[in-house]
Order: sequence, then structure tokens, then C-alpha cells
Amino acid sequence: MYKLMIVEDDPGIAKAIRAQAELWNFDVHIAENFRDVLGEYSTYQPHILLLDIALPFFNGYYWCSEIRKISNVPIIFISSASDNMNIVMAMGMGADDFIAKPFDQSVLMAKIQALLRRVYDFSADIPVLECRGAFLNTGNGSLSYRGQTIPLSKNEFKILCCLMENKGRTVSREKLMERLWKTEQFIDENTLTVNINRLRKKLDAAGLENFIATKFGVGYIVE
Repeated sequence: MYKLMIVEDDPGIAKAIRAQAELWNFDVHIAENFRDVLGEYSTYQPHILLLDIALPFFNGYYWCSEIRKISNVPIIFISSASDNMNIVMAMGMGADDFIAKPFDQSVLMAKIQALLRRVYDFSADIPVLECRGAFLNTGNGSLSYRGQTIPLSKNEFKILCCLMENKGRTVSREKLMERLWKTEQFIDENTLTVNINRLRKKLDAAGLENFIATKFGVGYIVE
């Protein structure tokens, strides 16, 4: 079942699209917090996104550019502002299509289905892990926070991925070492400590202070 996220502040339009999409067996989420569309996107992890231009607080162009920093999810703009300038701007921001309001629901669904076939027949869905506004793209190993990309080594990515996959739960040092070095060869525990410390320094420098907490005698946690 494909997951569709609708970012539309007109509840009538949003509910009408949801009703139609559910007939096509979509799982649908309508955005509720227009201050944090990126957070809702990260939590829901949709396969495709419908995005209006005129939204409260931040417009659709802003959210499109923010989402493009962490994901290649298909994005379709739906807007009554369908002049050439807005269409060009939408596509320039990274949108995949633009549909002018008012639109026929069957045409909208046909475009959604065509875009999904084109994208997901040829590429896998790449999950993005989120914690405290930091987004870890498990496809390319990149970490982004407040518009900046934080470079990670291979081991730093593995550590962060394991911790963020278990967000809110303590991960033992043994589990982290097994994740990093899948070998029977003995690895000095100090090697893990060095990697953790280097990662923490990078996170602190980017503004993510105390992102990784130590549970003494147990392991590490992000929460």
C-alpha cells in the first residue's frame, strides 16, 4: 500500500483528495502542523507528496526545498496559482509535477499513479531517520540539520544509524561493536570510544549538543 501525504490548508480539498485516494487503496495522511511539515513528513515517510503553494507560516516552495535536502520523494504541487512563473518556480525547487486547481480527481489520481510507477518501478524507497530535527538519509549516508550537511565517516554513519533506529532505547556497546565490526577478530573497546567521541564533536559543532547520551555501564542513547 502506497502512502500519500497531503499538505493542503483547505480541509475540504484535503478531505476530498483523501476520500478519492482511499478508494485507490492509498494510506493517506493530511498534514496538521504547518509549522513543522518536515517533521510530519519524516514521521510518516510517504511514498508521494501533494503540496499546495499558499500555506500558513511557510509556503510550499520552502517545504519543497527543505524536503529535497533529505529526500527524493515524488512531489506534486497542487495550486490555483498556476501561472507560468509559479509552475517554473515549483519545478525549479524540485517538484515532479504541477496540477492547477480546480482539478478533476480522476486526473489527479492518474498522475499520481503514473509518477509512482515511474519512480518506484526503478528505485527503492530510501528511509530517512529523524531525531531532534536531524535527518539521516540511510541511502547515501548523509546527515542534515538546519540546512547544513554534516560529513560522516563510514563508522560514524553506522553508529548514528544504529542509535537512531533505536531512538529512545539504550544500545549496548556490544551491539554497536557488532554493527561496526562484523568479525570474530578482537577489537579494543577504546576504538569504539574514539569513534563515539569524534562523532560527538561533529554533532556539537553543528549545534546538536548532547545528541548522544551515555548510559554508564550500559551503552548509548539518542532521545
